Parts: sequence; structure tokens; C-alpha cells
Amino acid sequence: MVGSSEAPKPQTRERRSPARARARTRKSVLRTNDGKPIPIVHVVSECWPYARSGGLGEAVASLATYQAAAGLPTTVVMPLYQQVRAVVPAMEPLGAPITVQLGPTRETGRLWRAKGMRRGTDVVFVEHPGFFDRPALYGEGRDYPDNHRRFAFFSLAALTALPRIAPANAILHAHDWHASMVLVYLRSLLARHPYYRRVPAVLSVHNAGYQGHFPPATLAEIGLPWELFNWEFLEWYDKVNWLKGGIISADAVVTVSATHARELQSPDGGFGLGDTFRALRDRLFGITNGIDYDIWDPTRDAHIAQRFNARHLEGKRECKVALQTHFGLAQSARTPLFGMAARLVAQKGLDLLVDGRALLSTDAQYVFLGQGERRYIEPLRQLAARFPDRIAVEPGFTDPLEHIVVAGADMLLMPCQYEPCGLTQMRAQRFGTIPVVRRTGGLNDTVDDGSTGFVFDQFSVPALATALQRAVEHYRDERGWQTLMRRAMAKNFSWQHSALKYLAVYLKALEVAERTGRSTD
Repeated sequence: MVGSSEAPKPQTRERRSPARARARTRKSVLRTNDGKPIPIVHVVSECWPYARSGGLGEAVASLATYQAAAGLPTTVVMPLYQQVRAVVPAMEPLGAPITVQLGPTRETGRLWRAKGMRRGTDVVFVEHPGFFDRPALYGEGRDYPDNHRRFAFFSLAALTALPRIAPANAILHAHDWHASMVLVYLRSLLARHPYYRRVPAVLSVHNAGYQGHFPPATLAEIGLPWELFNWEFLEWYDKVNWLKGGIISADAVVTVSATHARELQSPDGGFGLGDTFRALRDRLFGITNGIDYDIWDPTRDAHIAQRFNARHLEGKRECKVALQTHFGLAQSARTPLFGMAARLVAQKGLDLLVDGRALLSTDAQYVFLGQGERRYIEPLRQLAARFPDRIAVEPGFTDPLEHIVVAGADMLLMPCQYEPCGLTQMRAQRFGTIPVVRRTGGLNDTVDDGSTGFVFDQFSVPALATALQRAVEHYRDERGWQTLMRRAMAKNFSWQHSALKYLAVYLKALEVAERTGRSTD
């Protein structure tokens, strides 16, 4: 049974002989030896447009869409939240109800498939009203106290669904800490199961700052033996660390930019898991996310005031007027307007903004759009009350408002403490909105200082203020600014470019699976 509590420890991976490895060389990329395409099954806590809280849901949706377009059978498995019911018009059951042993209790759920596959991607929802029929994905103000049981059940249910989705073979691709337990169960409870032991497994780490830390006592509550709580597997500073377990259990690990892959292996940049990331060696990949060019396209965006392109930028001016009008700012065509569309939290650099010194160092306007922490939203609101013509704050984030901000601003503000990839800076450049960013993670990989944006290094108010002033000085040169805009708009951030690089990740996972006695035939 999938949820059985009696299980061996994770198996030691044994190297196969070179002759045997050569005999199993596969005939073509991501195909079995008999020529069938290998399915990709993404297990993730959120996916756009069904439910999302940030960039994770959009990145997975886009990657799955492009994989399906490339001819790979692609499935996304996610929880059936309240939000999903409001978005999905029709669903059909996928087999009989499933029951798993979740520590001391047996939990029953159902699998549902969205009718009318979205852009070629199959989507399977895991239903359990007690765990997922709630107003928020992860918590209201703070995490739900039973998140370890919620996502452990989701992990077991996803594993139970896997043979229904891919009866013969599949590559399992889990995302972030919420789905890391899928890989832990796969390599511990199910390590000797004839189907599951042959499944190659990939983990995407979208944000290593969130790892899933829980007390040791929770192991029994999710059906894992105490023996797994050791420094080589799940133990981390006297806590259970789900992300660590997922990394160790994966055949290949990918993070969302090349710079961030290097940062994660550094003593200061690995969020306490630097040794774990370094141990992966050639099994760690850094692939920059892409953006969906069908959604983020200034020539056909239905949310913006006027469409435009790199040759005809007049519509961009109308988008700026619409943005100033919507947020109650003074309508001034030549006053530079900075937009920020992000979660208003420490990671995004809000500590550099809330005292107003950097913002008020230039004659400019600022729009802040995003939900976040009260300790940041309230000081920004106070600044907006003092300078209503210059500063506006809107915590009611919506997709249409994000498009309005990205299209209407002259510059995008991203002074992040860290940023594994970031999507908004890529969307902004597509719309000729010039990013001002700190040199970290994917921001370093996607913004060219002085060519398509402005980059600063030190995480400090003076460094940010200098970057803002430099951007404003360039903005005063109208012809030079239009050249900057056109260079930014010409950059290629399409998912088609990024998705191709995932082939190397999957081939590495298949190679490791074959070498260690697991394979997809």
C-alpha cells in the first residue's frame, strides 16, 4: 500500500557496469527503447490559472504548456482548492477514490481531471475537502498548522495517481518544498516497489528560502519512520526539512537561473543547504524561467489602455496616462514613473524603501502593487498619504492590474535581497519598461546594466538611490531612452528557449536512474 508505515531506509545507489549501461543506451531523446514518448508528470502545490500565490504557479503552467506543445505527454497534478472550483467549469473523476495511510489515520480523497485540456496539458486535481477546501492555499495570515499533513497527503495521493496517469513509465517532476515529500516517499516507503522504484525523479527549487521546516514529531504524523531523521537525509538543525529530503532523493535538481544555482552552493547563498546543493555536482542545473509570450504581449494585451510595439511606442504613453489616472497620481508625461508589482515582503527589498530616503532622492513617481506584510504596507501608505501626487500603494493584487502597471510604468523597481529568477523584470522589458534591479540570481542573468536596465550591487539605501538617480538621468534623454526601450523589447525571454534546456535535466535523471538500478523502459 502507498501509505504503509513499514518501509526500508532509502536505498544506496549502486553503479552498473559500463557494458550493461551501454546496452541500455536509449535510442532517442525522451523516448523509450520501443520509441514511445516518456510522459512528464509535474507535481506542484499551485498552477496558473487554477490557483497561484506567486511566480511558481505561472512558471509551472508555462513550462508544462511548452512541453506539451513539443509533443511530450504532460500532466500537472495539484490540490483541488476552493479557488480551483471557481475557475474550472467542468471536471471528470479519474478512477475510483483513493485511500492512503497517513501516519495514524487513513485518509480518502478523489482524483479529478479538468475537462477540455488547457493548451494541451492534462491537469489532475487531488480532492480532500478537509485539507484543501479552505479560503487560502497555505494559510491566512500565518501557515495552517496542519500543512505538513495537508501536503503529505497530497504527495501520497499524487504517487497513487501516477500509475493511472502513466501506466508504463514517467518522469516525475516535483516543485518546491510542498511537493518534496513526493520524492522522499518515493525513495523510502516505495523504494522496492516494482513500479515506483523505476521512476526517475526531478526536483525544481523555485525558492530555497522556503524549505518546509517541521518538528521531528511530525514524522510519525505523516507515516515516516524515525530512522529517516538523520543529518544525511531529513534532519536539519533539529528540525525536519522537507526541501533537503527532496534534494537528496532527486536524481536531478534544477533551480531557476544559472546565477542562483551558483549562489545556492555558496556558504551564504544556500539558505543553510549549501553543502546539500554542492553535493549534487553535475546533477544541479540552473535554467532561467521564461515568460508566456501569448499572455505578455504589448501588441495584443487586452488589459492595457493602448497596444504598442517597438517601432510604434505612442501607445506606451497612453498606458502611462492610464496608470497615473487609475492610481490618482499627477498626470505628467515627463515625470519618470517607477512601478513595483510584487509581494511586499523582505525578499523583494522593501527594507530599502519604507523609510522613503531612496524614493525621495529623485523627482519621480512610484506605484506599489502587491499583497504583503503589514510592516511594509503601512509605512508605504504613510508615504503615499504625504505625497499623494507621487506615491500610490495598492495591496489588492489582480492580474489585470499587474498588466496595467507593467505596461504603464517607465521603469520597474526590483531591489531584491535575493531573487532566484524573477518574472516581472522579463515581462517589463517585453513592454519597454526598464528594470532597476539588484545584481542577484535571475536578475543578474536577464538585465544588462546600461543596455536594457540598471543594476546595482550592494543591498543598501545609498546604492539603490544611486541606481534610481542614474536611471532618471538617462530618462531625460528621450531619444536615448527609446533606444534603451527597443533593446529591452528585442530580448528573447520565451519559454520555448528555456524549455529546451530541460531536456538535459531529464536525460540526467534517466541516466542516474539507469546507473542506480532504476529506469524508464
